[in-house]
Amino acid sequence: HVQLVESGGGSVQAGGSLRLSCAASGSDLTGYAMGWFRQAPGKEREFVAAISWSGFSTTYADSVKGRFTISRDNAKNAVTLQMNSLKSEDTAVYYCAVRFGFSDVVVATGYIYWGQGTQVTVSS
Repeated sequence: HVQLVESGGGSVQAGGSLRLSCAASGSDLTGYAMGWFRQAPGKEREFVAAISWSGFSTTYADSVKGRFTISRDNAKNAVTLQMNSLKSEDTAVYYCAVRFGFSDVVVATGYIYWGQGTQVTVSS
């Protein structure tokens, strides 16, 4: 069983930056991709970004491409999401998740473990 704990959320003005972190524990994550999803009030959970176990492959939602960067440190079992040029529409609870392999990483149902989420609020 894998435990995921997110941190780094908060409130920021539009145009600002935040860095989210997710620490994983409880199991070896070799071969597992890690991803970030978000859910705004009244909306469906949506894909944000994902990274393969090796770190060589990444995928981003069109809405965050060029503004967000996902990276991982396998020695620390951690993944980060650097968010720049934040917009009010980025306001949501952000979740870290883990799945095996890098197929269909944009689909939430393929992820096995989820964190509890961290709130990001962007004011305009």
